[in-house]
Amino acid sequence: MKVLLLEDEQSIRDFVRINMKRQGYEVVEAASGEEALSVAHQHPDLDIAILDVMLPVISGFEVCQKLRDQYPRLGIIMLTAKGQEADKIAGLEYGADDYVVKPFSPAELVARVKSLYRRMHADAPKVEPKDDAVLRSHPFTLRLDERKLYKNSVEVDLTPKELEILKLLMENGDKAVSRDDILSSVWGKFYVGDLKIVDVNIRRIRQKIEEDASHPVYLETVWGYGYLWRKGHHDEGT
Repeated sequence: MKVLLLEDEQSIRDFVRINMKRQGYEVVEAASGEEALSVAHQHPDLDIAILDVMLPVISGFEVCQKLRDQYPRLGIIMLTAKGQEADKIAGLEYGADDYVVKPFSPAELVARVKSLYRRMHADAPKVEPKDDAVLRSHPFTLRLDERKLYKNSVEVDLTPKELEILKLLMENGDKAVSRDDILSSVWGKFYVGDLKIVDVNIRRIRQKIEEDASHPVYLETVWGYGYLWRKGHHDEGT
């Protein structure tokens, strides 16, 4: 696994790098947002980016947004300040997959990195694609072997977590799935974050797949409970 570490405090950067390397990960470092974007360009094979929020000139949020636009399948974890709820939500809105609150233990950060990486590679490409590696719900096709979503044959760029959420909902088409079940299934049952991470990701998915995100047709809210994927009228087998 190759990890980009963006942190302007040398002591924290050294601390994280040492613990990442103990896990056998390759770590490339950056002390500023500008440097991080340059490093990412030099290392297009990055798996995970760990981004501090509070940075001079270019914030971690801006770096997150730029990396997400350029590398839609890159896993992104934000390092946020303790008690800054707005930072957590903003990071997710900008495209982060997860966040870790400072101060954090090395074990917690490593666990989050491992969890995100596993989710990103949960459905590794198969040599021979199988029928059960494809979920269809008109006008969408979710190819699990490619980890790609298509709408009317045009690819829709989704983050690893967004793909996992959509997979879960499409597999349970026309059935309400609770926010707790989404959180447990996609982030793991021992995830220590809150349910807002589900809502933010749902909002991002809607912006990408709906004609009008404020009036969703495919991804509906079940108030007080969770979300539901509305299967198309032309689905196979219906």
